Amino acid sequence: MVSAGMPLDAACLMAMALEGIVYGFSILMFMGTIWILAYEKRAQDINRRMIVVAILLLILSTGHIVANIARIYDGLVKYRDTYPGGPVAFFADPTQITLAIMHVFYVLQTLLADGVMIYRCYVVWQSFWVIILPSLLWCSVAVSGVGVIYSYLQAASNSLDFFANVGGGPSQWVTAYFASTMATNGLSSGLLAYRIWMIESKVSAARATKGTMMPIVRVLLDAAVLYTVVLLIALICYLLSNNGMEPAVDMITPIISIAFYMILIRIAIKNQNRTHTSTNGTRLSSLQQYPMQVHISKHTSNDGNPACGIGNEDQPSTSKEESGNGSLRS
Repeated sequence: MVSAGMPLDAACLMAMALEGIVYGFSILMFMGTIWILAYEKRAQDINRRMIVVAILLLILSTGHIVANIARIYDGLVKYRDTYPGGPVAFFADPTQITLAIMHVFYVLQTLLADGVMIYRCYVVWQSFWVIILPSLLWCSVAVSGVGVIYSYLQAASNSLDFFANVGGGPSQWVTAYFASTMATNGLSSGLLAYRIWMIESKVSAARATKGTMMPIVRVLLDAAVLYTVVLLIALICYLLSNNGMEPAVDMITPIISIAFYMILIRIAIKNQNRTHTSTNGTRLSSLQQYPMQVHISKHTSNDGNPACGIGNEDQPSTSKEESGNGSLRS
């Protein structure tokens, strides 16, 4: 098995740089998510749970990039001249503890994000039968993830080719892991989007208005497609023994967070718009119930011609104030 593409040390360095860029964007998304969830006053219990999940995703993605930086530092600086075979051999060694830590953070974040999607499916469908298959796939993600970490630590490291070192058992676990997480995320997102679309179609038909939940459905599908495309690229690179797998895999962790934040922000904005619409409707109803009383004054001169409130110096005039009540309904 011969790896293709750029040298492994260059691929790992590029992976860290790209992960840093995507991680920085995820930080901005996290800040926006926390602000909009804290600003949202409805469903405080749900907001607290979502805030906890968002913070956990940030912690896991931060731990992953820190471990990646430590791995790059060890390979290119600390053990550059002492590790047998140099930096390429160091990065081709699947038993490095920093690589194992990166895999642990990656698997935990995948399990957390997929678990939240399955929970959302249960909340929307209100049925355990719907989430049986996604739950089984989630368990397969957990098992295959543990299998990947364990098989990497047990693999041989006698080659400068990373894919040759993880050939056999580890490669089967990696393929199973990628396939399981793609199936879990795709099925959960599809069930959730279909249920929201079905409910919105019935409500829209009853009120003869355009579906208001469709933007959330589009965000769900966009997030699922983004995540699936990156996973598919990583799987194809792995099957082709291409070192381009390193940047693809390392970018998945912050992309998981971004996809989650996208959905949270869109739902929170939807709730805020609904709240503002409801509040404006309540205020309008209150104004309609209580008419405004208006006092109207009219001045007339002694000759019977209106003076419009302007005095006449030549002829003294007496003003007579007449009042009346009028009603203005908003």
